[in-house]
Amino acid sequence: MRSMWRTLSPTLRRDVLALAGAITVVGVSFGAIAVASGLSWWMPSLLSVLVFAGGAQFMVVGVVAAGGGLLAAVLGALVLNTRHLPFGLAIGSIIGGSWPARLLGSHLMIDESVAFAMAQNDPRRARAVFWVCGTVLFLSWNAGTLAGALAGQVIGDPDVLGLDAAFPAALLALVLPSLRGAPRARNAALLGAAIALATTPFLPAGVPVLLALAGLVVLIPAPAKKAGEEVPA
Repeated sequence: MRSMWRTLSPTLRRDVLALAGAITVVGVSFGAIAVASGLSWWMPSLLSVLVFAGGAQFMVVGVVAAGGGLLAAVLGALVLNTRHLPFGLAIGSIIGGSWPARLLGSHLMIDESVAFAMAQNDPRRARAVFWVCGTVLFLSWNAGTLAGALAGQVIGDPDVLGLDAAFPAALLALVLPSLRGAPRARNAALLGAAIALATTPFLPAGVPVLLALAGLVVLIPAPAKKAGEEVPA
């Protein structure tokens, strides 16, 4: 890992460390809110080690803490992480050829590590960036989660401190970058949000989140017009 770190340019090292600092802060928030919401201190830490997906973890803990079923929480998290399928196809050749490397690499494959690696032109540097970025962020996220979980044991009712708003705020922060300059994605998100808000008063916690996926209908491409077909006036 040290030799890979040395292959990174000073700018890349700075960017990775800056991102690691931000990830640590979010991890602290996740751990503290999870414990303050009623979970044992080890549960968010175990989730961070085994899942290592901030958006999915926030969704699972948020739905469960709100009284929703575990099935709805897990299904929502799985749908949220389906974006990793194209990530795997794009990054597979960079991770390495052996199955152990691919298994470990798939666990470290998050938005940030993929983005940093895909931005490199040289395959050797792309591989180094992926492994360094993924490893540093994994350690930062888990350290932050553990620190937050330990601190969360001394926090009282999370609603009193306004921590209940941190779950949707964190998810919104994760989504916003992908909505910039993407009108169709933005429309899909707005439709999904409207569906969730409209159904929340009537359905169990977690179900409106799944129904919000209906907003993806906006992304379905319109059928192509046949040659010579006239456009109706």
